[in-house]
Amino acid sequence: MKAMMLRETGGLDQLKLEDVETPKPDSKEVVVRLQAAALNRRDLLVIQGKYPGIKLPAIPGSDGAGEVVAVGDEVNTVSTGDKVIINPGLNWGNDMDKKRTDFAVLGVPTNGTYAQYVKVPVENIYSKPSHLSWEEAAALPLAGLTAYRALVTKGKVRKGETVLIPGIGGGVATYLVQFAAALGAEVYVTSSKEEKIEKAKSFGATGGVNYTSEDWSKELERLTGGIDLSVDSIGGEGFNKLLSLGKIGSRIVSFGATRGPIPNLVLPNMTVKEISVIGSTMGSPQDFADMVKFVEEHEIHPILDSTYSLEKATEALFRMEKGENLGKIILAIPQD
Repeated sequence: MKAMMLRETGGLDQLKLEDVETPKPDSKEVVVRLQAAALNRRDLLVIQGKYPGIKLPAIPGSDGAGEVVAVGDEVNTVSTGDKVIINPGLNWGNDMDKKRTDFAVLGVPTNGTYAQYVKVPVENIYSKPSHLSWEEAAALPLAGLTAYRALVTKGKVRKGETVLIPGIGGGVATYLVQFAAALGAEVYVTSSKEEKIEKAKSFGATGGVNYTSEDWSKELERLTGGIDLSVDSIGGEGFNKLLSLGKIGSRIVSFGATRGPIPNLVLPNMTVKEISVIGSTMGSPQDFADMVKFVEEHEIHPILDSTYSLEKATEALFRMEKGENLGKIILAIPQD
């Protein structure tokens, strides 16, 4: 099969299209012939050597959708020909509140979805929502799961609340807007680009502010009167702004820190207002099942940015690295 193989970390030029052996399933595994895959920021970190637990050579990629073409001897819940999506969270365990210490994500060190075929445990296979195209289905798993757990399971968003999504653009942020709006929340976003704020309004946001403005948090406070729930992946200096915007008894869910650690954390804002700060990452199998059901019930279509052929994965990753995308970037997988 054709696959984008990573043999050394360091830069996007290390990712090469190769002919490699097609996987065969073990007794409790299935092999999926992928129709489409999707990019995640994790892929960039792996390629750059900035992600823990890297073992090479391996095929990157966590998101994918396709048809089952082979099943292990002990598999009886999935059949060849089934149209499926893949939950990329491996080894979560039986406790839905917290993952096991050996939890891992599909795509380095295990071979992932930048390939024509991928093998995964049968418990990670779910039926593809029928209203989604192959590209949309491939875009859903990791980002949709991360957004659902952060917003619903951890954030406990409620109808009528005011929700802030800083840094609209990436896949998780777009799902957060769509999911929160579908649940009846009033959603606001931030971005450095006015066109991204306007685009966010088209899929559920009420409004937004440009965070390059010196007084962006004051402007947002005037618009909203305060925030009930912030779901943040940025961290850095802006985190104190989230604390100042929070209402009494509000929540902040953090699932990343692209701007790094929080300098000079203003603890009094958190303690006096009794703000809860909650960590979240990926999600449990129950979260994944609930997320897929939610997407089906509300007929949510993932926001897609662009599609590249598999052999142009490095170009696709470069687009994501520059932060040019709004929504998910897709890889079309060749079928011959």
